[in-house]
Amino acid sequence: MKRWRLAVSSADEAPNTAPILLRGDIVSNLREAARLGYDAIEVHTREDANIDYQAIEQTIQECGAKVCMVITGRLNTEGRCNLMDDAPYIVKAAMDGMKQYINMAQKLHADIVVGWVKGNIPPGGKCDKYMDRLAKNLRELADYGAERNVKLNLEVINRYEVNVFTTAEETMGFLERYKIDNCYVHLDTFHMGIDECDPVAAIQRCKGKLGYIHLADNSRQYPGSGQFEFRKIFEKLEGINYKGYLSVECLPKPNGRIAAERAAIFLNSLLE
Repeated sequence: MKRWRLAVSSADEAPNTAPILLRGDIVSNLREAARLGYDAIEVHTREDANIDYQAIEQTIQECGAKVCMVITGRLNTEGRCNLMDDAPYIVKAAMDGMKQYINMAQKLHADIVVGWVKGNIPPGGKCDKYMDRLAKNLRELADYGAERNVKLNLEVINRYEVNVFTTAEETMGFLERYKIDNCYVHLDTFHMGIDECDPVAAIQRCKGKLGYIHLADNSRQYPGSGQFEFRKIFEKLEGINYKGYLSVECLPKPNGRIAAERAAIFLNSLLE
């Protein structure tokens, strides 16, 4: 089976209820990821974080692990911004923040995930109005990213957390309808286990547009700890010629380091 590049979730700080495994500054997380056998880290941070790019580049050269993805969720969960809000000042703040994330990703030679910050349709809201607004804003951000060699990845999240982009079919339908270049699909096995009838078929639906994938088992603990058949998922990823990272984003149980270590051992055993 193909040897994909493995990544692991990281943040400067996070509660134990968050699916983040490595905690600390980016430099120390890069070193720990490399020690555990990962090729990269994804970084959960704020758009205005104070980042030492020179130290990060030096560490990448030393340890071999890199930053593959910048996760933008905190702009919504902490900053209360989203891309489809009815209040223009909220949308403007979201757009400004997302451009800061894209600038950050450019300096890190990474891409970005668009998840919670896309927003939700309010109760009773007309779907087309909000989808049109979201598409307009995403197109501007995608163009801004393309100029900086940064790809956007729309995260598919389960229906208990959001009401937009809860399945691969819905997300692909949006991209096909609005024809937004430089915008891809981001799947997560945990969320797929809730809303996809057939995760393998969901991966097939995203052929040619799958930009990123998160790995967690059915309980959202580390891959290999539960019931998911990851071999079938990897066979389908190979079948559609997926070229992105496989990133472990799961709960830090029994703790982050052990979960990351066990995930790497399990995934490498399947990919050998």
